[in-house]
Amino acid sequence: MTVTKDTLIGEILREDQSTAPFFFEMGMHCLGCPSSTMESLEEACMVHGVSVEELVEKLNGHMARQ
Repeated sequence: MTVTKDTLIGEILREDQSTAPFFFEMGMHCLGCPSSTMESLEEACMVHGVSVEELVEKLNGHMARQ
């Protein structure tokens, strides 16, 4: 899976649950909440004031190593 800014958080977590710490790092602690899993990565990053490009890079790097 390749993550983009438009990828839904729920899709990322379904593909690789070991990505959860990256979301916790950005302050998203309610990953079980239905609305959080339906947000795009870009939407979540805007809400939490995090760089979407940086998070996309981290997630893709992590997933490539799995």
